[in-house]
Amino acid sequence: MKPITGHGLDDVLAWRPSGPVRVREFLADTLSVAALLPAGSGVLNLCEDRYHFAVLFAACLLTGKVSLQPSSHSAETLQRLAQEHPGCFAVVDGPFDVAGLPSLPFPDLAALNRVSVDRVPEIDEGRVVAILFTSGSTGLPQPHAKTWGRLVQNGRAEAVALGLDRRPHVLVGTVPVQHSYGFESTFLLALHGGCSFWSGKPFFPQDVVDALTAVPQPRMLVTTPYHLGTLLGSGLDWPALDICLSATAPLGTELATRVESHSGAPVHEIYGSTESGQLATRRTTAGAVWQLLPGVRLVQHADTTSACEGHVEGVVPLSDIIELQDGGRFLLHGRHADLVNIAGKRSSLAYLNHQLCAIEGVQEGAFFLPDEADQSADGITRLTAFVVAPGVPPRSLQAALRQRIDRVFLPRPLVFVEALPRNSTGKLMRSTLQELYRLHVGPGSHHGPA
Repeated sequence: MKPITGHGLDDVLAWRPSGPVRVREFLADTLSVAALLPAGSGVLNLCEDRYHFAVLFAACLLTGKVSLQPSSHSAETLQRLAQEHPGCFAVVDGPFDVAGLPSLPFPDLAALNRVSVDRVPEIDEGRVVAILFTSGSTGLPQPHAKTWGRLVQNGRAEAVALGLDRRPHVLVGTVPVQHSYGFESTFLLALHGGCSFWSGKPFFPQDVVDALTAVPQPRMLVTTPYHLGTLLGSGLDWPALDICLSATAPLGTELATRVESHSGAPVHEIYGSTESGQLATRRTTAGAVWQLLPGVRLVQHADTTSACEGHVEGVVPLSDIIELQDGGRFLLHGRHADLVNIAGKRSSLAYLNHQLCAIEGVQEGAFFLPDEADQSADGITRLTAFVVAPGVPPRSLQAALRQRIDRVFLPRPLVFVEALPRNSTGKLMRSTLQELYRLHVGPGSHHGPA
């Protein structure tokens, strides 16, 4: 059995616009909401407010329900979940299209009668309490069950890796709490890592600044490279920041250096996946080497690296090409699915993206390998790249790329766009790039090569 939280009853777990929320109040809210939940074993926790999510998640723990946490909230995804989990229902705390699913609004907590709480409830550590879903960037979202004991270990391991077990921080997250990164680094890290969290989900730069201002130090911003770039570009003054944490996409050293210079806070990255959970951290400006979280181990067989032990559920094959080093350290060399072989030469999309984004004036960019059916009639593999680089002449950018990558990997064409359409976690989905390709490069488009 493991407690719902490692905090004491009088510790602060969350910060809301009305002020701090102590564990005693949180558990009282949880018991009140638990009493209102209808029958059904699966709950789609679609609450945008991070405190509402936390209360509903804990209410599911107490009532034996499983929290279903899709990273996409599209109608297609929700309807598919309803088919795979008969009897499930959604809980929402704002305007939301639940695609015909049974649903109920998150209750007004102020209108509920709080009961007196004198202990922290415990949950069977072997019980499946959550099902997280992959983003679907390479196919349909896949479910991954998480047991309570492993989730508790997860929050504790991240706290130790980042030194937050010694000095707890207030966590301000720009990422959705349903997503594995937001779930681990803004919720589990608070629940079992000794930290507390801000209830909102700021997105725009001013909202991020306001959220950081609303909570006391020490503060940690849990965010993405996209949000960091936008925040820097806004020109706003940041409140004092103690740590910045980034994930969901590779963080360039140049951007990390600029963030550290502007904020005075070290910038760390988290590496992991929905399947495995978070696995390692690194300070981006200190080098390319990653350090495993406590208890986690990597094993290799042929070209496949798998994660196991610690908070990992079973043995989980990873999609990345990994070079193991001593002492739980390793290097990443791109994803197996990102490998590109052209004219007998190999590279990875991650490497090519890094080289593109390192060029002066490039705000963001991404290479794209079309499906075979979309490639040219001559059968020659040609990469496309989409780039946001206002004011940079196309010829200059092509010339800079030629200095950095082999000519067989030069994009044909290089497409300039105003922005790259990322999802709520800052990810570029292959389906989105496919649509950009169709609009700018595919048959019927009006694009001319740069």
